[in-house]
Amino acid sequence: MFGSIALLVVSLGAILAAAELFTNGIEWLGRRLKLGDGPVGSVLAAVGTALPETMIPVVALLDASDSHMHDDIGIGAILGAPLMLSTLGFFITGLGVLVFTATKRRDAVMTADPKVIGRDLVSFVAAYAVAVSAAFVPYREGRIAIAVALCFLYGFYVRQTFRHNHAGETGRDLPPLHLAKRLNVPRLRHVGLQVFCALLLMIGGAQLFVARLTEIAEATGVSALVLSLVLAPIATELPEKFNSVIWVRQKKDTLALGNMTGAMVFQSSIPPVLGILCTDWVLSADALAACVATLVASAFALIEMTWRKRVSPYSLLSGALVYIVYITYILGNGPQPATH
Repeated sequence: MFGSIALLVVSLGAILAAAELFTNGIEWLGRRLKLGDGPVGSVLAAVGTALPETMIPVVALLDASDSHMHDDIGIGAILGAPLMLSTLGFFITGLGVLVFTATKRRDAVMTADPKVIGRDLVSFVAAYAVAVSAAFVPYREGRIAIAVALCFLYGFYVRQTFRHNHAGETGRDLPPLHLAKRLNVPRLRHVGLQVFCALLLMIGGAQLFVARLTEIAEATGVSALVLSLVLAPIATELPEKFNSVIWVRQKKDTLALGNMTGAMVFQSSIPPVLGILCTDWVLSADALAACVATLVASAFALIEMTWRKRVSPYSLLSGALVYIVYITYILGNGPQPATH
């Protein structure tokens, strides 16, 4: 049991290290391509930092052994990632703004581009609602059609984001590429090699994580679905949270929020396609509660962005309340396994 927990921690460390390598490489790719805050924050950085939690359901659902347990892990990881970002992720970002305001490093007014963040939030809510609706479609052909629609939705979102790109939107100070620290501007082959190595490390870490999580679930009797809904996303969402705190300190609010909202769009579009195609996509009461909590937390930010054309740190703080209510429900009702 203790050995499994230790290896679980090691696997998470490998996944997060890989995410750092990937994000660092992706940001340099954005710099070389002269992309602005929208594409870099909402697409490149968002997809890069979303890969750790995305690799967990990919590995779990494609593993043929113990398919029931792995389906629960996969579905939990798919739904848990946007839950964490829309609740704890938003809360930590809002708290960071207020802390840095109190220490005179910035002011409390967030200057995130309403077009970028508004588009992200609308795209997320639409894609997430479509993905969840697939659980209520009785025919597999209908669910496959929804999976195809999700791919098109994400493609349209990426197209719109790049169409509204403003190169040189901000003077981002990037840390040196990890594989070429002595070069002020790394060569493209160095960037490609770092991204490739990061992907290999991420896949290996995800395989180890899924195996150890399965062992812990069996040993403790706790639902694998609940573990993957709560435990996995808290750890694997750390890249988005840390990046966003750093960016709000630097007053780069579009990057800070876009890093999370862009990841939410990706996570509500692409991973659910795998879940819909590789499982029965039956959502338990716990899973549906996570869906409701995610949409409620996102609604606070979306409504304020729509009405006031900006997001305040106070509306972001409300994510913590939604998360507390969800965890209280989970602990009060106990795990409700899905029917496979």
